[in-house]
Amino acid sequence: MPEGDTVYLAGKRLHAALAGHTLLRGELRHPRLAGEDLTGRTVTGVASVGKHLFTRLDDGRSLHSHFRMDGAWHLYRPGMAWQRPRHEARAVLEVPDRVAVGFALHDLELLPTEDESRLVGHLGPDLLDPAWGEEHAAEALRRMTARRDHELGLVLLEQRVMAGVGNLYKTEVCFLLGVSPWTPVRDVPNLPGVIALSRKLLAANADRPSQTTTGSLHPAEAHWVFERGNRPCRRCRTRIRTADQGAGIYARPAYWCPRCQPGPSPVRGKRR
Repeated sequence: MPEGDTVYLAGKRLHAALAGHTLLRGELRHPRLAGEDLTGRTVTGVASVGKHLFTRLDDGRSLHSHFRMDGAWHLYRPGMAWQRPRHEARAVLEVPDRVAVGFALHDLELLPTEDESRLVGHLGPDLLDPAWGEEHAAEALRRMTARRDHELGLVLLEQRVMAGVGNLYKTEVCFLLGVSPWTPVRDVPNLPGVIALSRKLLAANADRPSQTTTGSLHPAEAHWVFERGNRPCRRCRTRIRTADQGAGIYARPAYWCPRCQPGPSPVRGKRR
């Protein structure tokens, strides 16, 4: 699942490429949208809300898309070869000097722009909302505190609490805070700090495709513990552990250093 900064950057680039232009080609290849053609419509803007994207049109409608696990929007110059198979394309939006192709967009919907809240109204505050302020932070804290008996790692992933954190930032936030991902929210000493750190990490990477939490953009040095299972901790050299957190299809791999992150650990048998 992509992080919120990935979706934010996609929206920013799509907005720069499409906003203010009339579509020369507006193909929608999703089964639910068969027969819809956006050719001739003008794109008024593209905006991200958490991990959701809305491409807004001059007829009062929005094209909603969500990346899920494998979706993506690519931008090409006209005539350029696509980097993914053509059969994966679910939307093709072309303006005079750009072609935006949405690949593997399982969630694609046309709806009135005024009804966008139907799809995102349940979300917590968007950590990359340009208007973020004290009210957003207070609402995120209220929602997090209400889940006091839940594991911090799972609460960080819950978009209804605050929108934008994925497994990468969940893992790194827990490490930087020095707490186990399985720590109950009630036992985390500084919940406002959890929210502030989550926003800080997302914002630091929002304008670039590379994501770092260590400050280094070198792929081998970009993260503290994420995807570094069985390797030595960068701080104490203890072997980083890995285990699934969550149930069923919602389970995600958690990475943590048992020395730098004291606290609860998963039951034996769930460890990888």
